[in-house]
Amino acid sequence: MAEIVNKYETIFVLDATLSEEEINALQEKFTSLIAKEGEVESVEVWGKRRLAYQINYKTEGYYVLVNFKSSPEFPKELERVYNITEGLLRSIVVRRDEEEE
Repeated sequence: MAEIVNKYETIFVLDATLSEEEINALQEKFTSLIAKEGEVESVEVWGKRRLAYQINYKTEGYYVLVNFKSSPEFPKELERVYNITEGLLRSIVVRRDEEEE
């Protein structure tokens, strides 16, 4: 029986006050975790942007968008890792529709 694979996208916002090395380390941590459990299709670094509203008294965040394929169970694990990571302001994982291509 074939393994079920869905397409997802995740955006995570890192604390812009982190050093460049810390930002790169967190970005690598998340993309390597995704690559280990699935297949990374693309990574778009949007960089430092102003937040729509303050989060923990911060007004800027460092945005990264990752499109990937994985099993349906993996996004829950990815969200768990996001929730226990210091320096992450916000994140979201969304399943992409097949027509979006």
